[in-house]
Amino acid sequence: MSKHESITLNLNNKTTLPLEFKHATLGNPVIPIGPIAEQGVWLYDPGFKATASCESKITYINGAKGVLLHRGYPIEELANAKDFVSTAWLLLHGELPNEEEKHTFNQSLLEKMQLSDNILNACQVKEAHPMALLISALGQLAGETHDTRDYQNKADRHTAAIELMAKVPCMIAASLCDQDSRGIDFSLKEDTYAGQFLALIKGRSLKEEEQPLTKALDKIFILHADHEQNASTSTVRLAGSTGADPYAAIASGVAALWGKAHGGANEACLNMLETIGSVEHIEEYIAKAKDPEDNFRLMGFGHRVYKSYDPRATIMRETCHEVLHLVNAGNNPLFKLAMALEKVALEDDYFKSRNLYPNVDFYSGITLSALGIPKRFFTTLFALARTSG
Repeated sequence: MSKHESITLNLNNKTTLPLEFKHATLGNPVIPIGPIAEQGVWLYDPGFKATASCESKITYINGAKGVLLHRGYPIEELANAKDFVSTAWLLLHGELPNEEEKHTFNQSLLEKMQLSDNILNACQVKEAHPMALLISALGQLAGETHDTRDYQNKADRHTAAIELMAKVPCMIAASLCDQDSRGIDFSLKEDTYAGQFLALIKGRSLKEEEQPLTKALDKIFILHADHEQNASTSTVRLAGSTGADPYAAIASGVAALWGKAHGGANEACLNMLETIGSVEHIEEYIAKAKDPEDNFRLMGFGHRVYKSYDPRATIMRETCHEVLHLVNAGNNPLFKLAMALEKVALEDDYFKSRNLYPNVDFYSGITLSALGIPKRFFTTLFALARTSG
């Protein structure tokens, strides 16, 4: 925080309180409200629309201008010039890694990408939603490590961070393989984090022509790595503040992420496309979306934070179109519908005037589907990426 200013608050013409402004390096100034609470008055702010709950040097968002920074680096720079492992290191350590640091970090993650039998069993219940299985597996991991570490110790916290980033993709892959009635093969070895995950879910080593798909998946991870004090991040902080271990805290965050108003939005977006059904029905459903009396809503358009264009969506749109081209999805009715709907939303004055542009969930859902990932697993990949943040 930098320079200080103050204002005076008059309570019922009886009590005058001097309140000090604090100015952030980036973002709006804040007013510590402790003196107001001491007078028996609380502030009411549903949704935390104007409340800062902590100081952070990790991520900055300016929704009005469509800006997203991680440790001062624009998301565009990270997504186009770096990889997910470098971005995760940046979030954890405050600066991008040098080549030796990146190699060591990458190897540490790859070496721990396997699961104990008990955790594997927690991932393998065919009737359960993959997010429920992920929460269960994280709980099992918490049980295996409980009371064996001191998380006041920086080294133990770092170990937990590496284990979480390494094992969450294994939990997801194990669930996906089981729901496809096949086992997971941890003997597969790829050189990259995203490549190893893709190999695990495919059950084989990757082909050379699949490398662009690996890069697309890596970019999805970067774009979902962190996003300020959203619902799931705040949940992790709240759980962690009680002294719960990192694994249990992340499990609580995964639970918060599950909702369709948060991480489940990309799954809800694909459900919406299936409801519309075909290009011929777009006009009908656009009319329903514009009708305030109709319950139908276009999922994947607009954003609570970004009042201009979501900068992640700009990047994800390009990646989405690249993947659709790579997998020759041009004749797929669902993808044709998505692209037609995108065109309408980008050109229709109703959507433009309300800043209802396609957001990152719209494009990531389509991209994950094109990569062959079942829609029930979409939110788990969001959780995979967000674990780093």
